[in-house]
Amino acid sequence: MRRDVTAHLVLDVHAPATLALAVAPARAYAADERLAVTLDGTPVEPRELAEPHGGRLHVLDASPGTLVVDLVARVDGAAAADPDDEGPAGEVARLRYLRPSRYCESDTLGPTARAEFAGLVGADLLAAVSSWVGTQLAYVPGSSQPTDGAVRTLLARRGVCRDYAHLVVALLRALDVPARLAAVYAPGLDPMDFHAVAEAWVPGPAGEHAWHVVDATTLAPRGSLVRVATGRDASDTAFLSAYGGGVTLRELEVGAVADALPDDDVRTLVRIR
Repeated sequence: MRRDVTAHLVLDVHAPATLALAVAPARAYAADERLAVTLDGTPVEPRELAEPHGGRLHVLDASPGTLVVDLVARVDGAAAADPDDEGPAGEVARLRYLRPSRYCESDTLGPTARAEFAGLVGADLLAAVSSWVGTQLAYVPGSSQPTDGAVRTLLARRGVCRDYAHLVVALLRALDVPARLAAVYAPGLDPMDFHAVAEAWVPGPAGEHAWHVVDATTLAPRGSLVRVATGRDASDTAFLSAYGGGVTLRELEVGAVADALPDDDVRTLVRIR
């Protein structure tokens, strides 16, 4: 599968700030990529830092002015295996993804998870959690706050993709299933934007464990997703973080297309490839 992704950001920097951008496809892809950053029309060269699971941060120190970020990337074929999933590093990561985190209060949601999904495992559990969250919540753009976690999302019964993913992750962790959040480009998504999905460490048809996608929004086929960043929750995967200064996001345009969009069924195990 060939996928083409783009991101265009315009930022007003009001005071000197360090900016961290997570917009580039993960290192595991064979991507033909161009990232251009300008400040008041002058090119700026960000420094690239490695994040877990192949994530790439582009970091720069910005002076006051108008900062423009343009990414264009073509991804051919599937991603390579993630070395962070193997051996002791993978085991440590899976233990980390069993713990409650800032936006995924699995300790609080334990009774709910056990009442709704007791006895389910593997693909059956993921399908049940995906369908349950999808029916419990209404997708309402602008309905949630940046500080909302899974518990508040469930009480409000509405949210956007990150809220759906946080609730899925929290419910799975409450059932002792390692779960994490992935920020992705999502061909087929409408309206187009950066997208957030959950991943769970469960056995496949042959009994081998792997990270499989759960997207309770069902807004884009899971087989078309392109990984950008991976972590405990949205605090680890934001497309933009600003430190030490005032920054306003004035424009954001995201694009993602694939040469073919696969069919999708929540009962089928799918990996981000």
